[in-house]
Amino acid sequence: MSGFSGALQLTDLDDFITPSQECIKPVQIESKKSQTGSKIKIQEDGAYYVDSEIGLQKLQKVEITLSDCLACSGCITSAESVLITQQSQEELLRVLSENEDKRKSGQETKLIVFTVSQQPILSLAKKYNLSVTECTSRLAGYFKSLGADMVLSTKIADDLALIECRDEFLARYLAERSGEKHKNLPMLSSSCPGWVCYAEKTHGNFILPYISTTRSPQQIMGILVKEGLAEKEKVPRDRIYHVTVMPCYDKKLEASRGDFFDEVSQSREVDCVITSIEIEQMLLKDGKSLSDIEGRAFDWPWPLPEPHTQIWANETSGSGGYCEHIFKYAVKQLFNESIEKLEFKSLRNPDFREISFERGGETIRFAIANGFRNIQNLVQKLKRGKSIYHFVEIMACPSGCLNGGAQVRPEQGVSTRELCGSLEKLYSDLPQSNPDDFEGQKRIYNVFFGGYQSDKASAKLHTKYHAVEKMNTALNIKW
Repeated sequence: MSGFSGALQLTDLDDFITPSQECIKPVQIESKKSQTGSKIKIQEDGAYYVDSEIGLQKLQKVEITLSDCLACSGCITSAESVLITQQSQEELLRVLSENEDKRKSGQETKLIVFTVSQQPILSLAKKYNLSVTECTSRLAGYFKSLGADMVLSTKIADDLALIECRDEFLARYLAERSGEKHKNLPMLSSSCPGWVCYAEKTHGNFILPYISTTRSPQQIMGILVKEGLAEKEKVPRDRIYHVTVMPCYDKKLEASRGDFFDEVSQSREVDCVITSIEIEQMLLKDGKSLSDIEGRAFDWPWPLPEPHTQIWANETSGSGGYCEHIFKYAVKQLFNESIEKLEFKSLRNPDFREISFERGGETIRFAIANGFRNIQNLVQKLKRGKSIYHFVEIMACPSGCLNGGAQVRPEQGVSTRELCGSLEKLYSDLPQSNPDDFEGQKRIYNVFFGGYQSDKASAKLHTKYHAVEKMNTALNIKW
């Protein structure tokens, strides 16, 4: 195997599940006898050989794509996933260089669009000792110096994801309250691709009905850029190269799902995902510091007034605010009560927290479960019929997205917990986004999706997940 990003590294095994001997891409062997029992041997040179009728035959190296990995029922890790060529920093720089060459020679170029999420901005701000505002503008300057035409924030997509997810939860809850039983509660959040990948491969059709169908903010941005922005700028979607900046390697896998590929234009909604640590490596390779980059403004091409800042917090968790926002919304809608401050109770460890509200004999319970140890406990309870929750926000990484596996790692002498605490403080100081600024959001729905709760909005802002059948192969793969 070749083409792995230099960013691939083991950082925290707390969210590591298990490597496997199963792989969807076993070596194809021509010998009929080999398909019915010939032994595969590894020689001292590390190559694989098959012992066939004509002696040892050397086998070619297996080539694996991201699509293969998503279809695989074998390896399960969270943030330390397989990184392949089309999702590497090298591929990004190649596309940017090729686009610049075309621009100079007067050829048709791609529209290069970067979408940046909050967590990498905070991680890089801490790394380079910058304020969040400075880091935001310098990142925009850096990407535009590389050849970006637009640099966007995820603000609109974050808000739309919360609106769609809370509506989905309320519909499920009211259906169950009225006596419908469709295995829809607890509703489990779906914005973490490490968790979704694990669910699809390990628990399949049992767990999938519980998982929210709402797209993650990354993939909502994919729709907004490849369809909304393409229409606004009069650019075919296959001429837009969309890059997202994320705290997690697994976002590369999410972007590569077949569900997010348009067959007509033969293009993905997100062409490349680059991570915090890869940006650090790119700067290091060029001998630069983010502090040296001239600042530029983020772009705002949307049909509503530009906010005073592009970087916002969604509640306090640092992972999108799903549990907190939907809990407050549900309490308001179901009990006509407003809650300003939430009091969570930690169970077992700080990464498993719950909150509940009771009125008139009716109780709703929500939880946050971070890290695969807590996820496994939750799933086992669900399988035994012991779950007491109505909604669970699930993130594969301990401490959630601020501690994503592709965030810049702590300096020597600084613990991961200390670094995460610093990022949480930066996040808490951000202005709070308000998805209920509904006049603004309604304009987005009307312009891009034909209205709030329209059939088009339902189709474009939701997705499906798929059980992956296990395969038994003879190959012992070590990742």
